[in-house]
Amino acid sequence: MNNSVEILNKIVSNIEKVIVGKKKAIELILISLICDGHVLIEDVPGVGKTSIVSSLAKSVNASFKRIQFTPDILPSDITGFTMYNQKEGKFEYHPGSIMSQIILADEINRTSPKTQASLLEAMEEKQVTVDGVTYNLPRPFMVLATQNPVEYLGTYPLPEAQLDRFFMKVSIGYPEKFEESEILSRFHDENPLETLKPVADSSDILNIQSEVKKVYVDRSINNYIVDIVSRTRFHSEISLGSSPRGSLSLYRASQAWALYNERNFVIPEDVKLMSIPVLSHRIILKQEARLKKISPEEIIDTIIKSVNVPAVDKYAKK
Repeated sequence: MNNSVEILNKIVSNIEKVIVGKKKAIELILISLICDGHVLIEDVPGVGKTSIVSSLAKSVNASFKRIQFTPDILPSDITGFTMYNQKEGKFEYHPGSIMSQIILADEINRTSPKTQASLLEAMEEKQVTVDGVTYNLPRPFMVLATQNPVEYLGTYPLPEAQLDRFFMKVSIGYPEKFEESEILSRFHDENPLETLKPVADSSDILNIQSEVKKVYVDRSINNYIVDIVSRTRFHSEISLGSSPRGSLSLYRASQAWALYNERNFVIPEDVKLMSIPVLSHRIILKQEARLKKISPEEIIDTIIKSVNVPAVDKYAKK
């Protein structure tokens, strides 16, 4: 475990050479990676969404592809296509952009629902099927999609089924004044991303993914997670609550956060900290709540405070 935590801390520190003052966002994205999950990064332009993904890919020495989603992009551009080779006398598969370990799906809400849907199989099954033939994706595999929450003209909101495939939703936010000043100084001569070196590799990430699953979770913590998620389904301000996939994601995220904090067991605080990034994008608010400008994050926070915290004498597995 100590070796895994050391590797994770090195990755965070390495990304911070490029991204200033956003350690929490970096940690959440890394937690998603070691949980074999995907991330939706929702924020305004220019706050470092692309840079943080590029830095992650370089830090773990993973293959990286950036897909710029536009209205005219086709599903075959992403999944690939087969073409008949007259010389060989057979059909050949030409891989699409999805055949990489880290995928940046930039402005995912600017493409059509049909093209958005082409990512579903890849995100859930870690494979793509083209003309009846299935091709496995490289491991580890992670999709980090970005969308601008301000501009709605010419966009296609992600459907619930697509949103549910994302392990977490993360916002980066504007830097503080002193952080922005540090950014100017750091980028004075060159972009630090260009000289960033790997501090881990794919085998390290796959090993840590296996370790996360070994972190002990007490049955009372299971019930605590289910209590939080089930209350999203009956809340007066919510029209659609979280699915059981949300419970599984919260369970796994809590394990990963415990591991990152050098524990082999989960405590209620882990669940609390992971609840908002894991669940906020999985609920749909009623129109009245939207008119009152209540955010999903506020609703999840209210639910967390309303659920009794389990009292367990000992969390570590005997």
